[in-house]
Amino acid sequence: MTIGSGGSSIVVPRNFRLLEELERGEKGIGDGTVSYGMDDGDDIYMRSWTGTIIGPLNSVHDGRIYQLKLFCDKDYPDKPPSVRFHSRISMACVSPDTGVVEPKKFHMLANWHRDYTMEDILMQLKKDMAAPLNRKVVQPPECTFF
Repeated sequence: MTIGSGGSSIVVPRNFRLLEELERGEKGIGDGTVSYGMDDGDDIYMRSWTGTIIGPLNSVHDGRIYQLKLFCDKDYPDKPPSVRFHSRISMACVSPDTGVVEPKKFHMLANWHRDYTMEDILMQLKKDMAAPLNRKVVQPPECTFF
């Protein structure tokens, strides 16, 4: 996130940015079908996060709960986090063998902007679940994990 006007800008430091995201994630997002938080509250570098997406209505994902892992390396938010589904899922942008969201196949990661957040990633993944490409794809049995 950058702040400024009239051509000047201030870049918010990584840890402040992640603290903002943590606070927002703890408050809940929108209708409650997407959430995220830190894996380890003692991790002072705030690298490892867990996300949850409840599948969108009127799709094969309806009512399913998907767990994800997000890893924010030292270059976040200048570079995107790595994202991996812990729950098995069949989606065009997800490796069927590892659950990794492949940046080249997921527009938001391929065209990353510093202002994007983990919330944005989770919301876009949920939106993509409901897209025609993924809405009717046969899914693996629930309760299977990578």
